[in-house]
Amino acid sequence: MTSRLTSFTSGNLTFDVRDEGPLDGPVVVALHGFPQTSACWSGVIPPLVAAGHRVLAPDQRGYSPGARPSDVASYATARLAGDVLALADAAGADRFHLVGHDWGAAVGWTLAGRHADRVASFTAVSVPHPAALARALRGTQALRSWYMAAFQVPGLAERVFRARGGDVVRRLLTRSGLPDPEPSVRLLADPAAATGTVNWYRALRLPGNLRAGRTRVPTLYVWSDRDVALGRRAAEGTAAFVDGPYRFVVLAGVSHWVPEERPAELAALLLEHLAAHPSDR
Repeated sequence: MTSRLTSFTSGNLTFDVRDEGPLDGPVVVALHGFPQTSACWSGVIPPLVAAGHRVLAPDQRGYSPGARPSDVASYATARLAGDVLALADAAGADRFHLVGHDWGAAVGWTLAGRHADRVASFTAVSVPHPAALARALRGTQALRSWYMAAFQVPGLAERVFRARGGDVVRRLLTRSGLPDPEPSVRLLADPAAATGTVNWYRALRLPGNLRAGRTRVPTLYVWSDRDVALGRRAAEGTAAFVDGPYRFVVLAGVSHWVPEERPAELAALLLEHLAAHPSDR
């Protein structure tokens, strides 16, 4: 039996991780998005633990203080996925369930496509399959994704994050529906964290960075219809890139921030998905 983790290493980087639930339970790895940390899963983890699952929720690259390289190439999706595999190895999990929100879902699509032997099931929250998103960017999705282009300008995001004591970020996140923007405001006030977290977006220009491949693992995709960043076309188009068992759930009247806004509902959906696709098959 492995011991409880508070941190793990991937290459020369050290990551913080929440490790809750029985050490011998089926492992669920929960990946946060931008500009969040593992704290976004606080309301989702307890029902999973109560059902007997061991939940590992890392603060990912750019977010953990010991894992904030400044160069863009360090944030290639293959490296982000490698961090998750390093966590699973540290926990002694040959196979694990995977859930990701926002950028965490983008990493999840890559893992599900490229490392299907390790992923027992995948749950994507908010973010569609990268190929479906790329198709949708030819239409109105491009307007929703304006910030991705803005983040490419060197230093611009970092200046905006610090502007007016973080008030610009605070207002944008509040308008998007985030229940409590203050942890994100504090995170982005740290210069190293600001550059590290936005480098996920800057790495989009790396050749082939988001080629996730088709998904064969059992997949649940949870999308909310008041998501200001991600529209319906990409959400509905995701089914075309999943070859395994697939379920698409739309949460009506919910913003982009599903784990914080509807943790109990998301946990219930997760438990149904995990029960239908156990990791020991």
